Amino acid sequence: MKAAQINEYGKDVIEIIQDAKVPELAPGKVLVKVHTASVNPIDWKMSEGYMSQWKKLSFPQTLGGDFTGTVTDVGEGVTQYEKGDDVYGSGIILAGGSGAFAEYLVTNEKLISKKPEKANNMEAAALPLVAVSAWDAISNKMDLKKGQKILIHGGSGGIGSIAIQIAKYLGAYVATTARKDKTEYLKKLGADEIIDYRNERFEDRLQDYDAVFDTVGGDTYRRSFQVLKIGGIIVSMLEQPDTELMEKYKVTALGQLTKINSEDLKSLAELYDKGLITVNIDRAFPLDKAREALKYQRDSSVKGKVVIEID
Repeated sequence: MKAAQINEYGKDVIEIIQDAKVPELAPGKVLVKVHTASVNPIDWKMSEGYMSQWKKLSFPQTLGGDFTGTVTDVGEGVTQYEKGDDVYGSGIILAGGSGAFAEYLVTNEKLISKKPEKANNMEAAALPLVAVSAWDAISNKMDLKKGQKILIHGGSGGIGSIAIQIAKYLGAYVATTARKDKTEYLKKLGADEIIDYRNERFEDRLQDYDAVFDTVGGDTYRRSFQVLKIGGIIVSMLEQPDTELMEKYKVTALGQLTKINSEDLKSLAELYDKGLITVNIDRAFPLDKAREALKYQRDSSVKGKVVIEID
């Protein structure tokens, strides 16, 4: 099979292998013919070695997590899926998968769900990590309620764009930071207030917010404590909780470590099929251009998601 693999850590080191071995099936896992995969920051971070302190890769290694595809075989003990099922989810190696940037992958049945019926392959592949991250942070960790106010950083990105829609679905007032040229796009997603982070300081405009969802990190994360009311909550995709700022502003701070699971994927598929959330495909690349796809996601101001068409 064809696969996008790395044989060493580094920038732009992905190679397209024409005769990679089809991964072996195992108990509790499914073999999937991949139609489309999507690119997340963790993909190029793994390639460049940022994750090596947590998990060292064995080479050659197929990259990629999010995908949509068709089940071609099931392992012993698998009861929820059968051959021919169209599914979506994660095949990332960090969770025991074989990597999604390939014509076939093996992954645990607990990391997938039936594909949203109204989503095409690109849309379905773009959802898993960003949608589960946003859903878990906003609905589960924050328990955001109707009428509450939330600031979402990086609203035009993959996670931010889904987070805006989920927050609006829950009935919240949504402010977001982004570049000025993304204003119309963010309004269509439902954002009530848009702050141009290049020319405005969000903490000068916003106050007494119930929640902040941070997808940017760094100084943006630290400044975000100022907009929260006493008892508010900030959840960050990138930063560990700052206990000093928590005590100073009397708020809760949490880190977001996303664990994709069938239950959340099923709930999100239902929201998608009801038209309550959507996903924007910024750009699609063929598998042969996987290296360029990761570079584009890493170096560009992406509006939504980048996908890799495999089938």
